[in-house]
Amino acid sequence: MTLQRVMSPAGASSSEPQIIASDRGLVLSWVERVGTTSSLKFAERTGSGWSTPMTAASGDDWFLSYADVPSVMQLGNDTLVAQWLKTTDPRTEGYDLLLSYSTDNGKTWAPPFTPHHDGTRFQHGFASLVELPGNTVGVLWLDGRNSEFLDNDPDSGSMTLRYAAFDSAWKQVADVDIDHKTCECCQTAAAVTADGVLTAYRDRDNDEVRDIGVSRLEGGTWTPATIVARDNWKIDFCPVNGPSLAARGRDAVVAWFTVKNERGQAYAAFSNDAGRTWGMPIRLDDAGSLGRVDVELLDDGSAIASWVEFAEGASSVRIRRIDRTGARSMPITVAGVTGGRASGFPRMGLRGNELVIAWSDSGGGEDGQLQVQTAVGQIP
Repeated sequence: MTLQRVMSPAGASSSEPQIIASDRGLVLSWVERVGTTSSLKFAERTGSGWSTPMTAASGDDWFLSYADVPSVMQLGNDTLVAQWLKTTDPRTEGYDLLLSYSTDNGKTWAPPFTPHHDGTRFQHGFASLVELPGNTVGVLWLDGRNSEFLDNDPDSGSMTLRYAAFDSAWKQVADVDIDHKTCECCQTAAAVTADGVLTAYRDRDNDEVRDIGVSRLEGGTWTPATIVARDNWKIDFCPVNGPSLAARGRDAVVAWFTVKNERGQAYAAFSNDAGRTWGMPIRLDDAGSLGRVDVELLDDGSAIASWVEFAEGASSVRIRRIDRTGARSMPITVAGVTGGRASGFPRMGLRGNELVIAWSDSGGGEDGQLQVQTAVGQIP
């Protein structure tokens, strides 16, 4: 596969790319900053290239993070759904997760609302959107309402993973706790299988082992977490490096980052039963990795995975094809990574046989200003 850079729809001072695929196609979203104002912008991938960018939301009080990014998703009935973050308490880095939707192709948007109602000024973010039956929406997020330590509450002092759902009239019909103790600031991931919604996230046990867990929504109830692979990565702080997940039918694939023998490594694993069980981990990187993974499942059951390779002091975005036998193609280098952690997490999406990749790059300029870049390639 040959990748070709294409002109990005994102403007100057842009970052935090996200790509979400639906039956309607691909939507690329990103954040642009002008002065103190941040705007969530988006464009669709069409047969003739990127559509004209549009703005979903803007504000001067946003919480901005290279790892906790806003996004825009298009439902099967063309409704657009957006999520972003609003600062509530700078001292505690508290922020709310805001949602909105548009039924006129992004021209106007409903007043923003939150899926959480705890009223605390703690973290609510790292959201994943999924389309549910009937063109309705589910959202999963990390919720810090219990993150303050309380002497009389043994369940306090931990981050939780929560789920909310909305019906076709945007009435909230679910608000539940999936896991009462997770890693504090690793991205969540979610996908819809033939058996229902599947989520992947970085779990956290009482011994500070932080391996990747999954849970499934079955009969309206989330299953207890199961671990994809026992890396036994014990770490006393959040690595800010969550998993990625993709599904088609009952096939699923998850990619993640861990550290073994003091070296960062990236892995992926396949499931053929909607996430109930997982195959052996397949290593993605060759010499070492900074993680920042993404993964897309292909029609034949194989997958394209991306990660940030780190070797000899240099970082680069790479992709390769893998299958459940453990076979790996030669890696393809998409681009070098400049801008440090601020360059964020590269993202992929599939539109037919076209693979789209987006990432942030400072271009090595003296001002260090980031801009979202895009490249495309045809899957053989």
